[in-house]
Amino acid sequence: MAGPYPPEFGAGPAGPQTYPQSFPQQPFPPSGGPETAAQPYPDMGAAYPGMLPPPVQYKKRRRWPVIVGAVLALAVIAGLVAALVLADRGGDSPAASGALTDASAKAAIQEYLDALSNGDDETVARHTLCGLFDAVKERRSDLALAGLSSDAFRKQYSQAQVASIDKMVRSSPHQAQVLFTMNVTPASTTRRGQPRPQEQQAVAQLLAYDNDVLVCSYLPRTGQY
Repeated sequence: MAGPYPPEFGAGPAGPQTYPQSFPQQPFPPSGGPETAAQPYPDMGAAYPGMLPPPVQYKKRRRWPVIVGAVLALAVIAGLVAALVLADRGGDSPAASGALTDASAKAAIQEYLDALSNGDDETVARHTLCGLFDAVKERRSDLALAGLSSDAFRKQYSQAQVASIDKMVRSSPHQAQVLFTMNVTPASTTRRGQPRPQEQQAVAQLLAYDNDVLVCSYLPRTGQY
């Protein structure tokens, strides 16, 4: 092989060099030596010390207490739902103080109409302030507004009587919007004599507060007063 050799294998300045002598191979230990001999497994044939304990007898759980509890819970829930439904439908039945019913709504609206007809400005203001009347320190503007409403009402009607509660829409047990019919007598006379009473629908916003039912607003179908 021609050409230069690496210093460890080729010819150096001192002439050609031989390959380094290989190391002798180490003999492997015999397969039957103590290092590789298979170790015997421990004897697992020993008997269990003593007799085995008897099997444990578990008591069967009875399911009837769970079933009875579920039935009682369903009965309680059904009773609560029925109570809520009856409370919502109890418009014509006696209710707790301050609750909104057809009877309490009719009485409150009639009181408000009578105050308008009689010029009772304080009662009108107490209704329209919707529970704030006792806390208001300056009431002159409220009484003046109530007087204007009374004057406008008397110019249109000489008498007003609530005939029926046509519809009550409750936003809560203590708040409702009521459509009612009233029998009114026009204030102006005609050539044929006294005017005849006629029916007129109106809408009122009601609030049950502190054992009273207040008419917060009143809107006849022909105008607002």
